[in-house]
Amino acid sequence: MYNRFLWCLSCFSPASVPQFTNSPTLIVMVGLPARGKTYISKKLTRYLNWIGVPTKVFNLGQYRREAVQSYKMMLQVFDATNTTQERRVSIVSFAKEKGYKVFFVESICDDPEIIAQNITDVKVSSPDYLNCDKDEALADFLKRIECYKQTYVPLDDEKDRRLSYIKIFNVGSRYLVNCVQDHIQSRIVYYLMNIHVTPRSIFLSRHGESNMNLLGRIGGDSGLSPRGHKYATALGTFIKSQRIKDLKVWTSHMKRTIQTAEHLGIPYEQWKALNEIDAGVCEEYTYEEIQDNHPEEFALRDQDKYRYRYPKGESYEDLVHRLEPVIMELERQENVLVVCHQAVMRCLLAYLLDKTADELPYLKCPLHTVLKLTPVAYGCKVEHVFLNVEAVNTHRERPGVSFTKHVHLLQAQYKKKMFNRFRKSNTDSICVIIVVECGRI
Repeated sequence: MYNRFLWCLSCFSPASVPQFTNSPTLIVMVGLPARGKTYISKKLTRYLNWIGVPTKVFNLGQYRREAVQSYKMMLQVFDATNTTQERRVSIVSFAKEKGYKVFFVESICDDPEIIAQNITDVKVSSPDYLNCDKDEALADFLKRIECYKQTYVPLDDEKDRRLSYIKIFNVGSRYLVNCVQDHIQSRIVYYLMNIHVTPRSIFLSRHGESNMNLLGRIGGDSGLSPRGHKYATALGTFIKSQRIKDLKVWTSHMKRTIQTAEHLGIPYEQWKALNEIDAGVCEEYTYEEIQDNHPEEFALRDQDKYRYRYPKGESYEDLVHRLEPVIMELERQENVLVVCHQAVMRCLLAYLLDKTADELPYLKCPLHTVLKLTPVAYGCKVEHVFLNVEAVNTHRERPGVSFTKHVHLLQAQYKKKMFNRFRKSNTDSICVIIVVECGRI
């Protein structure tokens, strides 16, 4: 089963390749069960994919379950195969042969409350205990932990000093970082040092309807319409009704978000990073005017809305990179209300809900609706709250089939322009692979 697991990883690289600067990185999770390894790996994967680093999770527990279906008598053998040192050496040797870099992430937790909460919330409902009584599942899982404790060997500061790793103690109360190799590993470390598991809610809202919205124009820095002011008042009433402890409120530097936040009666912080996407020469145009005056730009944007950059403006890809510091700070905070703009809200939602770059530019973020996101075990629970104030619809659907054909006809004509307009991802072909080892490495 373990050899099959390594074979699947080998499909990502030819045998015996040199280790280049932009080599794929193999991230290996280390730790006893119920220490948050799967939680960390899923969050890290979501973040890396969001910033444009192609990332995939390989969960050894899934390979074990598949193997057990075929070889049920070998269950105990699988659980006891290889010592921890042998397993670690085999992974490092495999990575070296394939030209991968290796980065270990070890989660160490001795807080009984955190462990018990993780077992109750996640483990007893895992596929291992499908159709099993919860009390029996809990007892079995606790036995499994005790079994792993007998053979589990943590990363050693002296013996493993040549390895690249981060140790996370008690879900972020302390960190130990060793031998970081490159900028990707640096970003991984920085991200892992910002996340936490404290229960909280994140509220996302667009500004109230603006005067530009009424005219169907994009961008600009106009104030709120009468209905926009009415929504701002309704938003203040809604937030008060939630009785949120220590709520932080963030806005952009633009009038419409500031005017919306002023009705809350709560101090707010302004972030330039939260400003709406810059439409460049198309600022304050309607979509009809863009199509009439810049037909090639209109067509190119519909072909690849995520990577298309407005002339003298930004792309959604640019916006994601601009918003990375906001995401880092959002991960550090507890309860936050972000009053922002349509494109910005799409980028934040794509991160929180693990949406692809292709899906991101078409996420629906209607005016006068609050999205309440509550982080749960491996994702976010989303609630949509419409505050009963009508507004214009600013959502533009993905182009239909007939229009797509028209775009393809324009593609050859503007191929050179596309080459200059669409930039490649800053990460090029770096692929980060995360390995989740259930219990022992």
